[in-house]
Amino acid sequence: MRDVETLSLAQARRVALAAQQVHRPRPDGPVSARRALAAVQRLGLLQIDSVNVLARAHLLPLYSRLGPYDVGILDRASGRAPRRLVETWAHVASFVPVETYPLLEWRRRAYLSEAWGVIRGTPLDHSAELEDVRQMIAERGPLTASQIHDELEAAGRATPRSRDEWGWNWTVAKRCLEYLFFTGEVMSARRNAAFERCYDLPERVLPPAVRAAEPVPDDVAVRALLEHGARAHGVGTPRCFRDYFRLKGPAARQALADLVDDGTLVPVRVQGWDEPTYRHRDAALPRRATGQALLSPFDPVVWERRRLEALFDVFYRIEIYVPAPRRVLGYYVLPFLEDDAITAFVDLKADRRAGVLRVQAAHATAHAGPATAGRLAAELRLLAGWLGLGETAVGPVGDLAPALSGEVAAAA
Repeated sequence: MRDVETLSLAQARRVALAAQQVHRPRPDGPVSARRALAAVQRLGLLQIDSVNVLARAHLLPLYSRLGPYDVGILDRASGRAPRRLVETWAHVASFVPVETYPLLEWRRRAYLSEAWGVIRGTPLDHSAELEDVRQMIAERGPLTASQIHDELEAAGRATPRSRDEWGWNWTVAKRCLEYLFFTGEVMSARRNAAFERCYDLPERVLPPAVRAAEPVPDDVAVRALLEHGARAHGVGTPRCFRDYFRLKGPAARQALADLVDDGTLVPVRVQGWDEPTYRHRDAALPRRATGQALLSPFDPVVWERRRLEALFDVFYRIEIYVPAPRRVLGYYVLPFLEDDAITAFVDLKADRRAGVLRVQAAHATAHAGPATAGRLAAELRLLAGWLGLGETAVGPVGDLAPALSGEVAAAA
């Protein structure tokens, strides 16, 4: 029996960073649509979130890897025919390459076990409204949830929106649309200026070749998704790989066994880890990691918080939903990757009215070094320029704030 390959923690970090394309400096020059979409293909998906305090969540991972780029590339790829990207439930709500959409058909079909309660109950709770929504989309799509609700309300078939609650305070129209979206009866044709989905029929959204493709057997689809998660992570535990597309249950366990049996996943030991761990057979191990990047809270590098802690020895949680007095690092906090370490956390806000990138807090980790403040200041200047902000202002909160403020002022 062959000895199991052993990786040091530093080697595992470099494998993971190379798999995520953040192990070396970003390429110079303009970013073409081809290069941007190739990066999406490598990542597998872009998580969607409506928070816009800095930039939309799906825009930041490509910026972290490619530097300043034209965000219209993603708008065109997902909102015009022939689409290269479409929305679906993948990790969570995500943009995925159109080729990935058929691999998730089993999830759309299994909504009773895969979706949450408000989605599962829609056909029973709102059957009449569901038929109304189906008919409206078929006849006049693409339409937003607001447009459909307003029409139903005007016809006396929906109650006015409640303005007293915050969060997922969905109208009946929105519930119906999200059920149809989860199951694939409707898709998002594009996002409007308010970032609302414009829902339409799949035959008016998906490219003909995708619509005409043969169905993918469930076991083949789950295996392909798990393999993609493993390739995107490079090295990790089964939990890491499953989390990429939120896979679970016997099908995911069988897919893992199949990928190990055929040699796609190679068992390894990572020093200090006590869980079964695997390396994708194509994963690269660079000699050094020399990149730097600000990582969104929704970046694949930081999705799985236990993985982040095990790889980088940092504790990080998103605190958007934490009451302000209880926040530790801030509201919209980005980890700063410096070579192969997470050296800082910065709470950022794009103050578009004032034209200022506001650093509301800056905290160093135990891995920060003498160059951290200067390198982070350079990253903030680049980010501010991409966002069209003319100034960077560092507030006083956090142990890194004084040094960072000095570096930002020195470069102004």
